[in-house]
Amino acid sequence: MRLASQRAVTVFSFSSCCMCYSVKSLFSELGVDAAIHELDEDPSGAEMANALVGLLGRKPPVPAIFIGGRLVGSTDKIMALHLGGNLVPLLRDAGALWL
Repeated sequence: MRLASQRAVTVFSFSSCCMCYSVKSLFSELGVDAAIHELDEDPSGAEMANALVGLLGRKPPVPAIFIGGRLVGSTDKIMALHLGGNLVPLLRDAGALWL
């Protein structure tokens, strides 16, 4: 997943997915300029979705969030990190936040 390591934060999403929207909104509110890949709008989206299914072992494979090139997980993992106070330090370490 070369795309996942090109930016500090990468989100693989479907444009109509409410859980994807929640994660993208959280990152936006935190000031993170995440790379967003809307699989349902990308010509290679089906291929990327299949690769994510293989990596994650679940369908649908979105949202899939990578921070610092490492797979962190889905909405539940991001929200747990955020509520536990661990998301912002992780984002800082990855270079996604400067403050």
